[in-house]
Amino acid sequence: MSEAKQKVVVIGGGITGLTAAYYLQKEARTKQLPIECHLIEASHRLGGKIQTAYQDGFIIERGPDSFLARKLSASRLVHEVGLDDQLVHNATGTSYVLVKRKLYPIPGGAVMGIPTQILPFVTTGLFSPLGKLRAAADFILPPTKTEGDISLGQFFRRRLGDEVVDHLIEPLLSGIYAGDIDQLSLMATFPQFFHLEQKHGSLVLGMKRSTPKKTGKEKKEKGIFQTLKTGLESLVEAIEQKLERGTVRKGVRVERIEKSGNRYELLLSSGEKMEADSVILAVPHMALPSLFPQCSFFASFQTMPSTSVATVALAFPKEAIVKDINGTGFVVSRDSDYTITACTWTHKKWPHTTPEGKVLLRCYVGRAGDEAIVEQTDEEIVKVVMDDLNKIMNITQKPEFFVVTRWKQSMPQYIVGHRERMERVKEQMNEQLPGVFLAGSSYEGLGLPDCIDQGEEAVKKVLQYLNEKSLLEVN
Repeated sequence: MSEAKQKVVVIGGGITGLTAAYYLQKEARTKQLPIECHLIEASHRLGGKIQTAYQDGFIIERGPDSFLARKLSASRLVHEVGLDDQLVHNATGTSYVLVKRKLYPIPGGAVMGIPTQILPFVTTGLFSPLGKLRAAADFILPPTKTEGDISLGQFFRRRLGDEVVDHLIEPLLSGIYAGDIDQLSLMATFPQFFHLEQKHGSLVLGMKRSTPKKTGKEKKEKGIFQTLKTGLESLVEAIEQKLERGTVRKGVRVERIEKSGNRYELLLSSGEKMEADSVILAVPHMALPSLFPQCSFFASFQTMPSTSVATVALAFPKEAIVKDINGTGFVVSRDSDYTITACTWTHKKWPHTTPEGKVLLRCYVGRAGDEAIVEQTDEEIVKVVMDDLNKIMNITQKPEFFVVTRWKQSMPQYIVGHRERMERVKEQMNEQLPGVFLAGSSYEGLGLPDCIDQGEEAVKKVLQYLNEKSLLEVN
């Protein structure tokens, strides 16, 4: 590379942007690359949806509360910033699905609602005999024939029937995406299910054969999720401390980006201008058309939907819960008469979050087509949540305190055709905006590890681009 330092600007200080800035600065430092990396965040804090509240000895996650342990990029980042000793797995316990005022244990061996063990599925009261018989058609139906994308709902309903989808698969997947599975893209969310069905001729057999078998020598099963004892926001703080001094700007918005020769000019809300050789856009999709009004291909993001949701944390003394439930939480089927979409008994799933003798419940409201509740006042939301909880529990006291957090238009919806639309946008970017890269929950995965993966991938693309650019300048 040339001696003059090349400048990279990361726009967006959520976990994706933080990851990109951290790893890019690390690469430049350890390999002595002439690169400087700056991070710009419009708000006055970093971390995006990762926010932790600390009150009266409780640790309350306002946004995501954990990440899948099998996706190693998250724990690797935790290790990078020296928080290994704070990692903890969730406590295991029964999880339920609430269907028409009754809680049913999620059948053993179900993976995302898909059975990998036959006996728990056959014996559960969650489905009618006809529903179970219809699901058995998966063993004889031919593989799905499609040349393009289809919805998750269309795929699962064909294989397993409406009852299994509505009472189990939909509640579980809606808990992840807050979306309508009859609109969500199969290929952009769970393409592995399609590939298993194509390979094995049956979704159930494919899942059964691909799920690792446990040996008798295995010790007590660990939970599949991990978090930090000190709260997930401590990860954000640790990454920020590792970033080079003077390279982070908060409370400044990038208003517009213009191409200037083989570089880019960023116009900031402060009135300043910054130049960059490469840009990582770790921002929500709805921000792109205004950043690049000259690029018509970003207009497709204006019609990409996002859902508003809210989390409601409720703290109680233990004696307030007269009718307790032995488990870690439940999801709610869409055809049940409830506003809440899920509830976690946080004091049982994550014991470190709750003082002795206390109870912490974390409920979720809002999903595609049912978002009005998010606009209500805190008190109105809490009343609705309490009314819902008391349909299945007996809570005799008002909460000692509550924390309501609204996430408006925060859950991007990967509707059918999402992957193809992303490919078209990236092709146009390669042609018209070389050196500009997308990363974040709007694009290729919205879990914490998925966002971290995208941040790491963006760093690789930036380094490759800058190297090629330097070689061309030398020649």
